[in-house]
Amino acid sequence: TPMDSPGQLGATIGEPLSDISSYRRFIGRLLYLTTTRPDINFVVNQLSQFLSAPTDRHQAAAHRVLRYIKGSPGCGLFYPSSNTHKLTAYSDSDWAGCLDSRKSITGYCLYIGSSLISWRSKKQTTIARSSCEAEYRALVATVCEVQWIFYLL
Repeated sequence: TPMDSPGQLGATIGEPLSDISSYRRFIGRLLYLTTTRPDINFVVNQLSQFLSAPTDRHQAAAHRVLRYIKGSPGCGLFYPSSNTHKLTAYSDSDWAGCLDSRKSITGYCLYIGSSLISWRSKKQTTIARSSCEAEYRALVATVCEVQWIFYLL
């Protein structure tokens, strides 16, 4: 997998890096790759939150993503022509997923047939008081995206 476990990255975990610019360039290149590799989108988003003060743990996690990409060269987006037009949506949240701010991370993905057409992962701006509230916010974001897709179709 591209990430060891989601709860192990924090701003104060690990030793600060001496060369921040190389870490920033590396994360920038990984961000570019997320346009065709949505499987690394979540972990690259997590790593990009620590651009101002990265640590050796962040750099090790970034190198793990690189090893994952090297080990899975055939992964990517593919849209076959013989596809059904059934819209399927999935949503999820990670209640208090950010170790530093305790904010929830919500996300969704939409498929037409078996092809991924839209996805999003976002740290919420407010702190959810319960996991139910975090799930509800993820569901609301998913429904808004589904309505927008229906409008386009």
